[in-house]
Amino acid sequence: MREIFVNGQVYTVTNGMKEAFVLEDGRFIYVGKNEGALEFKEEESTITDLNGKFVTAGFNDSHMHLVGYGYSLQMIKLGEHTSSLKDMKDAIREFIESKNLRQNEWIRGRGWNHDYFTDENRFPNRYDLDEITTEYPICIIRACGHACVVNSKALEIIGITKDTPQVEGGQFDIDENGEPLGIFRENALNMIYDNIPVPSKEEIKDMIVEASSSLNSYGVTSVQTDDFIVFPTMDYEVIIESFKELESEGRLNVKVYEQAQLVNLELLKEFIEKGYNTGFGSSYFKIGPLKLLGDGSLGARTAYLSSPYEDDPSTSGISVYTQEQFDEMIGYAHANGMQVAVHAIGDEIMVMIVEAIEKALKKNPREDHRHGIVHCQITTKDLINKFKELDLHAYVQSIFLDYDINIVEDRIGKERAKTTYNFKTLMNNGTKVSNGSDCPVELPNVLNGIQCAVTRMNLEGTKGPFLNEEALSVEEAIQSYTTMAAHSSFEENIKGSIECGKCADFVVLDRNLLNSDLKTIKDIKVLETYVDGKCVYRK
Repeated sequence: MREIFVNGQVYTVTNGMKEAFVLEDGRFIYVGKNEGALEFKEEESTITDLNGKFVTAGFNDSHMHLVGYGYSLQMIKLGEHTSSLKDMKDAIREFIESKNLRQNEWIRGRGWNHDYFTDENRFPNRYDLDEITTEYPICIIRACGHACVVNSKALEIIGITKDTPQVEGGQFDIDENGEPLGIFRENALNMIYDNIPVPSKEEIKDMIVEASSSLNSYGVTSVQTDDFIVFPTMDYEVIIESFKELESEGRLNVKVYEQAQLVNLELLKEFIEKGYNTGFGSSYFKIGPLKLLGDGSLGARTAYLSSPYEDDPSTSGISVYTQEQFDEMIGYAHANGMQVAVHAIGDEIMVMIVEAIEKALKKNPREDHRHGIVHCQITTKDLINKFKELDLHAYVQSIFLDYDINIVEDRIGKERAKTTYNFKTLMNNGTKVSNGSDCPVELPNVLNGIQCAVTRMNLEGTKGPFLNEEALSVEEAIQSYTTMAAHSSFEENIKGSIECGKCADFVVLDRNLLNSDLKTIKDIKVLETYVDGKCVYRK
């Protein structure tokens, strides 16, 4: 049955503004004028009057953690209680008092950020959490996801003491007596996560469904998502099966391109030997790139820099892998035809990753590999040129400016900050730049991300603009969430714009995104979201 939409402000992304379109079998079969659309009318056709509303292609979040988002929705939302250390502790205490908890049941929360604490500007530690309870284990995850804090009960259950050795590619903090402070960073996180009971497959599926519904409410129709290590002791096959079962049940309302995080060479080899590789799957669940975690975050001072932090000269951050390990894993993936996407925030980690990709390309030349770097925040002119030279994809998160604008110059100094978050320069230099949220680090709110991309200010408009010359136009910002995101997953011919033959993934907004006041883009409402012509969200 043909569905006809007329009287809209239809921004096609690739071919300007139109006023109508026609759908059939989940695809656009006509895009143009009202009169032309109505010529497709058949006896059973439906006609929808858009009444001048703004329509554009469905948004594609090019880097997030879908299962992790679903998991976080079950936790204490500490992002709503991060104005002070006391506020955070009170929220955890109230949560515990409101529940009928089982013995040794884990209390989990996510979203705190010590940079917002107005009473004590520091990480919380085990002793802070012990003030809340020593009866139940607590684990609270920093907003960035690169650090967590546990209480003494958690350390006791896991068996972590002053005699526990540190782990490669991570660390846990100790006090002046050598006792663990309860603060864990990077690879040391798994010392905690490996000991928290994992959910069942049905519970995983419920998380995906809840997260997908939330994504649809933000106009998101496609995601590129890193899910394999949300539960480090869980076999990645459970995650794959969960997505595939939801698809077969007709309950998967976002299209998933899995950024497969495989943490060592043995796992990667096993994965490829099983027949998995980039492109394996269907339009609703497909294996994407090998995903590697290179370093940490700027907020936690674990992003790996070429020289020490300006506000903490004792550290330059953490490299999760050595150069040799990067060379081996990136080289193996590339040699076997697999795309690669590596998390890198610091400049030094990016140098290491670029070197590994360059070696892989030299050994096994391949056109159109679409390897990329996720975040690429603390760049240099040389690195930006390497993006062009090696034809690398840049997966950026413009929404990070909302918070990082407060800390970047303090963390790395004004001089180094001049070549950070250089989205416009990358784009002008010929690099494909896609946008995302890194959810649950940030909400998957695309309109917030677009506003930060075009204003280079925080969402409230009280800080910035930061490097205003790096601001994107509204059109470029939309492209970063549509056509360029589709390019990063080799799907530019089937999604990312409103064109004949492409999937009918689109979003209806309450006002025109192109001519709105830039500082009010965040206030635009998503009215409807469609995936393959099916309405999956209506406000």
